[in-house]
Amino acid sequence: MPITDFAAERAYDDETFAAHKVFKTDDLQVVCGYFEPGQFIPVHAPSSALVVAVESGTGVVREGETDHRVEPGDVVTVAADEDRGIKADDDSRLEALLVTAPPPTDAEHEPVREGLRRGEFEPY
Repeated sequence: MPITDFAAERAYDDETFAAHKVFKTDDLQVVCGYFEPGQFIPVHAPSSALVVAVESGTGVVREGETDHRVEPGDVVTVAADEDRGIKADDDSRLEALLVTAPPPTDAEHEPVREGLRRGEFEPY
């Protein structure tokens, strides 16, 4: 996919955050993330670096032990093997570009699935 935009990819899910993969190789993955108010990606620590670029809305990006308040235009980077999670504020949708290098493995996303099943931002 050579070009897209947030409006073209936009899709929200009432149950959980929506992630629309727009590019993936063995070394890199690019996702447009859409969060309804209060939705989140649970804290986990895969062996990939992460860049979060906020397009719209407000929320929190966890980087290690630090919670960064984010708004449009903010960019947060998280090193590989560091705790990370993303949560929309309770009164705001959040849209962000999420870039991981390399893409996390399915096994590394188990804490995400578990946190979503239990409804916990911090599953461990």
